[in-house]
Amino acid sequence: MDFAFDARTEELRERLLAFMDEYVYPAEPVAEEQRALLASPWDTPAVVEELKAEARRQGLWNLFLPDSEHGAGLTNLQYAPLAEITGRSPQLAPTALNCAAPDTGNMEVLAQFGTDEQKKRWLEPLLAGEIRSAFAMTEPEVASSDATNITTLIEREGDEYVITGRKWYISGAMNPDCEIFILMGKTDPDGADIRRQQSMVLVPRDTPGVTVKRAMQVFGYEDHSHGGHAEVVFDHARVPVANLVGEEGGGFAIAQARLGPGRIHHCMRLIGMAERAIELMCRRAVSRTAFGKPLAQQGVVQNWIADARVTVEQLRLLVLKTAWLMDTVGNRGAHTEIQAIKIATPRAVVEILDRAIQLHGAGGVSQDFPLADLYAGARTLMLADGPDEVHQRSLARRELKKYL
Repeated sequence: MDFAFDARTEELRERLLAFMDEYVYPAEPVAEEQRALLASPWDTPAVVEELKAEARRQGLWNLFLPDSEHGAGLTNLQYAPLAEITGRSPQLAPTALNCAAPDTGNMEVLAQFGTDEQKKRWLEPLLAGEIRSAFAMTEPEVASSDATNITTLIEREGDEYVITGRKWYISGAMNPDCEIFILMGKTDPDGADIRRQQSMVLVPRDTPGVTVKRAMQVFGYEDHSHGGHAEVVFDHARVPVANLVGEEGGGFAIAQARLGPGRIHHCMRLIGMAERAIELMCRRAVSRTAFGKPLAQQGVVQNWIADARVTVEQLRLLVLKTAWLMDTVGNRGAHTEIQAIKIATPRAVVEILDRAIQLHGAGGVSQDFPLADLYAGARTLMLADGPDEVHQRSLARRELKKYL
């Protein structure tokens, strides 16, 4: 395993770091000021569109997609340090580079499973950053950590599917630029194989019977970076059978294919969030005095900073190993490592952010620093793409199987 940056990765890193310094960090307060003046909190601040235009001009666009036909053609190992950098400003940087969830996962699904017509209608404008999308899977009335529990029905009537169900925490759905949902429901609810009951269909947002009911907050925050999270009702919404993604009964497999890259992308960005927290901790520690000496000379603060550095270095190596395995033996071959990073990374980054907040005192929980927002995002990732406990259960079973 060689994790040294190759020439292309190093060149993109240098360009991206310069882009962050020159454009992204200065845009953070501007975006907040502009958002406060918008007619809707879900409208996109003008500065975000400016960032997107500049990123595209610089060739920092669609870096996440390994498919060279549609994306930058980077491997997971090449993309990892770039995604980490964007994690330092999760509200702006991923969107600026057209590398923000849930669009990334949706583009991967369309690129891998979509028909030519579906790619032309939906993938191409997503790749161009002209529209946004949402992924409709989680439901409020069942434990959606077990996807076989999903109750939304997709019933065929002639040349149409009729969709009935209620979803919530549907990322991206509040954004007015969101034009398409990839929805997971059951086409064969009584099928013998519980993992072949589900299918995925494309549902345009303006389809009659689709109602975006309300925005769902995350620790009191409106998550603008993902286009918000919404409760959405599908009341006998009709779409053509041609809107099926892949095959009937293939929804569970497609979801697994989608979530693997999504999980590692989240972990890559989480490391960037931790790096920003360490930077803020160090700046705070050397600039504040308590009980007669700088915080940087307080033993407990030094321990926090040292522990954070050790943790980040460990996490980064595990993420890079996982990326390398995904590139060399595929997602299935990296299954254990994908679950390991999904368990370890959010948990550890939450702890680092918690100490950074503590070091900042009242400022840490305020809007004057990004720490509270970063904490909310990191803590949510202990639930998103599968709760920690689901991954622990699966990982433990795989380990125990060797001894049974």
